Amino acid sequence: MEGLVTRSLGGFYNVTCGGAVYESKPRGLFRKEKTVITVGDRVTFTPQENDLAVIESLHPRKNLFVRPPISNLDRLFIVVAAADPTPDRFFVDKLTVIARHADVRPILVINKCDLADADALCRIYEKAGFPVIAANGLTGEGTQEILDMAQSGISALAGFSGVGKSSLLSHLLSQQLETGEVSHKLGRGRHTTRHVELFPVGNGFFADTPGFSSLELVEQSTLRVHDLPACFPEFAPYLDGCRFTNCSHRAEKGCAVLEAVKDGAIAPSRHRSYCQLYDQLKAIPDWQK
Repeated sequence: MEGLVTRSLGGFYNVTCGGAVYESKPRGLFRKEKTVITVGDRVTFTPQENDLAVIESLHPRKNLFVRPPISNLDRLFIVVAAADPTPDRFFVDKLTVIARHADVRPILVINKCDLADADALCRIYEKAGFPVIAANGLTGEGTQEILDMAQSGISALAGFSGVGKSSLLSHLLSQQLETGEVSHKLGRGRHTTRHVELFPVGNGFFADTPGFSSLELVEQSTLRVHDLPACFPEFAPYLDGCRFTNCSHRAEKGCAVLEAVKDGAIAPSRHRSYCQLYDQLKAIPDWQK
């Protein structure tokens, strides 16, 4: 039988198949070969009478994130608050880059829109080519739009604690999840999710997971400096218009991307994030590349 790993805890796994959930353990060969199973993996397994099912083999992955441990992700809903805490644009831009490089569709969700005007933030990311959803975790506003986009595959919410991920997810799953009060000293909330778990939503699954707020470029071992421009979709119309073929799109004369920033076609904050991410990737030691 083939199924989807929807929960991992203490070396045991829940495998979902045909609406049923099988408590499972991997064959000893997995440990011998040091093969790690993660939530989101597609596996072949054998049910056992009056015992745990046995995971026999692991299917090829579309993508894999080490922290948080999840695989085969299709879309990432990046949640920021319009206020309390203040939206961190660089954090959003970093996650969009990581998502696009991993063949994951990034979608921006602006929560707590009742606390501040989010129109300027919406315009920046809509102009960049990303879907943007205005939401309110208290009233459920925006959750239907999220559900409509998550009717297949695996989706996840990402964002700092305190932005309202758990409140949004409780509306999506029609169940109450633990939430945490925002820490005003840190400007963000405390993490309230301890492990990765997939919940069925329509014909798809939603991941409740900690850790995306600490996801770093260095962990994405295949991402290189030359990959970065393609991860900014609003750069695409200008990449072939630069004077120099090896243009880094940071400070060169005759750079079409810089002209687009100057003309307002590309948001300055997005270009600043590009430059900061470029420097981070450039600084990764060769032995880590």
